[in-house]
Amino acid sequence: MTERAERVEGAAARGGRRYEVVVVGGGAAGLSGALTLARARRSVLVIDSGSPRNAPAEGVHTYLGREGLPPAELLATGRREVTGYGGEIAEGTAVTAERLADGGFRVVLDDGSSVVADRLLVTTGLVDELPDVPGLAERWGREVLHCPYCHGWEVRDQAIGILAVGPLAVHQALMWRQWSREVTLFQHTAPAFTAEEYEQLAARDVTVVDGKVTGLEVTGDRLTGMTLADGRTVPCRAVVTTARLAARGGVLAGLGLEPVDAEMAGQVVGSRIDADPFGATRVPGVWVAGNVTSPVDTVIAAAAAGVRAGAAINADLTAEATRRAVAARRDPFSAEAEREVAERVLGDRRHGL
Repeated sequence: MTERAERVEGAAARGGRRYEVVVVGGGAAGLSGALTLARARRSVLVIDSGSPRNAPAEGVHTYLGREGLPPAELLATGRREVTGYGGEIAEGTAVTAERLADGGFRVVLDDGSSVVADRLLVTTGLVDELPDVPGLAERWGREVLHCPYCHGWEVRDQAIGILAVGPLAVHQALMWRQWSREVTLFQHTAPAFTAEEYEQLAARDVTVVDGKVTGLEVTGDRLTGMTLADGRTVPCRAVVTTARLAARGGVLAGLGLEPVDAEMAGQVVGSRIDADPFGATRVPGVWVAGNVTSPVDTVIAAAAAGVRAGAAINADLTAEATRRAVAARRDPFSAEAEREVAERVLGDRRHGL
């Protein structure tokens, strides 16, 4: 059977099936949330396109117990753990989500199929919008880096170039100085540095290069330098830059949730979907976790956020079930009581009881 045929068959099998929770996005946050919910005996479906943000990276770092593990291996392990507790995985991209009359949600996938959920957990992450420098995107996640805690150790003691594109460039250069004595700050398109900033850079032996960067020098598939508009090439083995961190929030637009500005140190660095500390959005029944709401989260932080949101969703579902049970106890012949009985029977069948 071809991959396309398998997807079509899977879509037909889903056929609008209702789950207690649908998780949109199968990265560290989504799988951690799904694992939490599956272990709580909730019916869970994870919809994922299989295109994680960190796919170009060689390994996941600062993740206790998983240090250096390839990103694809981490996700494959997570999928096995989720399905091992009865959760399901659907390959595909969630395109839209809409509120149903009964308070649930319908999620439509790119293959035309749809599923229904009582609650949504959206963990679609973000897109790194890189500066417009030729060759930069092709080496993203290899020698073009952004996070010292994710990549600093791997380029320690090498010549590191900081491509300045905003007001946080000096902070960035001073931070990366911890990993190497050879740090060069390329002014590029950043605002003029202040006298105090120049003093800080000089005190830490950070070299400042004026002029706009026009490209990367690559020798034997290895970054060797940064080329300037005046023709100079400054040697470096790694480039650090700031990408605009744009939330992947399109699936939430139909529910009235639009991205807002994401700030760091008082500067706008991208966009995010606003939520409370447990991931609850202003739309009842919808949670978010990971980089879609917290752009600077590392992988382990995103995983922790997924667990936190999963627990909050389970608590919310429990509270709703309790309200219905109380209503049924007070009026055993009400429509609410009949719905509770029907859902209990379906839930027992779902879990094989």
